[in-house]
Amino acid sequence: MNHLLRGAATLAIALGTLAGIATANVPEADPALAHAIADPARTPKFVARDPYRHPAEELTFFGLKPGMTVVEVWPGAGYWTEILGPYLKTSGHYIAAVTVTGESKEEDEQTKAWKLRVTKDKDRFGPVTFTELGKGHFEVAPAGSADLIVTFRNLHNWMDSGYAEQALKGFYTALKPGGILGIEDHRARMDRPQDPKARSGYVRQDYAIELARKAGFEFVGASEVAANPKDTTDWPQGVWTLPPVLALGDKDRAKYLAIGESDRFVLKFRKPVH
Repeated sequence: MNHLLRGAATLAIALGTLAGIATANVPEADPALAHAIADPARTPKFVARDPYRHPAEELTFFGLKPGMTVVEVWPGAGYWTEILGPYLKTSGHYIAAVTVTGESKEEDEQTKAWKLRVTKDKDRFGPVTFTELGKGHFEVAPAGSADLIVTFRNLHNWMDSGYAEQALKGFYTALKPGGILGIEDHRARMDRPQDPKARSGYVRQDYAIELARKAGFEFVGASEVAANPKDTTDWPQGVWTLPPVLALGDKDRAKYLAIGESDRFVLKFRKPVH
């Protein structure tokens, strides 16, 4: 496949041939989710990223519903927290599996600021349970307690740290039978071998599916809602060359802004019901 012609439909067909991938239609979001996304209290810089992050489409594709116990793994600065917290506040349970303290000073500072904001504004976010995910810490929720686990643009980090397989097994343990795992990450090209460390930030879609299958998951389907055919993935500073990071600063800034955020896969898995 010519990587310069990676339109969403072309990519879905090619990957479907190579990995048995089913591309799924995304149903309409429920009114409560639409309300949470439209909340004027959301951080403006987060709202500005909605055209790239597609919150309604992705969460609906993953099957988010009121009353669920939902685990978000590595919430970062809180983009998804501002949606999931209010959505689950009165009907459901939001668990945030944050980074392990001491692994990264930058992550520690970000997590500290995020936790402070969430705990101070309980009227908005509701009761949030905090767990951890990191080396030696893979219990993101009690065994068999979660309906849905979601993680966005983090699988490549766990590959780089050498514990992606352990993390996925931890998710499998935390989910109820029939529970869903949703994974989004930067999509690598199919015409190059996967770097096991994913140092460019990109992960082949078929590689991610196989990792989840090895952990015991059934592959349900893929959504092309976050596809970006302008992203050829061969950037000087990896995926961080593109927005929102723009690792090269002002160099070719207009070029990278025109490309936009990365091409991403959105994958849905199920813990089998035995």
